[in-house]
Amino acid sequence: MDSKDLRRNRTLERLRAARPAVLPSLLLCDFGNLEREVVRLEEAGVEALHLDVMDGHFVPNLSYGMPIVSALRKLTKLPLDVHLMIEKPERFAMQFVEAGADAISFHREATSDPLSLLAKLKGEGVAAGLAYNPGTSMGPEEDSHLTACDFILVMSVEAGFGGQAFNSNALSRLQRLRRDLGDDVLLEVDGGINAQTIGPCVEAGADLLVVGSAIFKQRDYCEAMSRLADAMQPTH
Repeated sequence: MDSKDLRRNRTLERLRAARPAVLPSLLLCDFGNLEREVVRLEEAGVEALHLDVMDGHFVPNLSYGMPIVSALRKLTKLPLDVHLMIEKPERFAMQFVEAGADAISFHREATSDPLSLLAKLKGEGVAAGLAYNPGTSMGPEEDSHLTACDFILVMSVEAGFGGQAFNSNALSRLQRLRRDLGDDVLLEVDGGINAQTIGPCVEAGADLLVVGSAIFKQRDYCEAMSRLADAMQPTH
């Protein structure tokens, strides 16, 4: 096993060992105090950081790119989980690898050849996954793509639009994926995850739970993480 395979395996082992894990979405963090934000999140016990990259084309919003990933790589040893909400992700994915991403997901809807990009990312030592919007089919025709993933990102809102309500369709998707794929493929969910929705997502099979305002709009990140951890506990 070469160094790139070892790197990818270490990332996957770390994420599997942490599940269920809350991954703060840094889109809402204070970028003027990025180092302080990372310290606060580490003190709160987060297991990885989630970075939403938007291009203004695949989704109607713009966010950040490789320089922020590179800056974060210098600030933390936490895994960096990069979600590419961009058209033709194959054009830029390797630049995010070089910037320091440990896991990269890209949208099934955004590329015509997902299998090639999944394989290329894996070959570069990065955990690779596909993201699916609520309206995108995950039927039997997708099985070869799903089984090629290290992880699958189930969107519980439409990518790129803020303020949407949690789409409960994500729960049935998580349940089916867990049943069909077993425990080897990590399941991630993103969109409207808070103290009310995080428990049902974990119960449905989610391993990685992307959280934004339920952390960053709270004064105390440690308390916010504690509330989310409590909400993930089984209710029966």
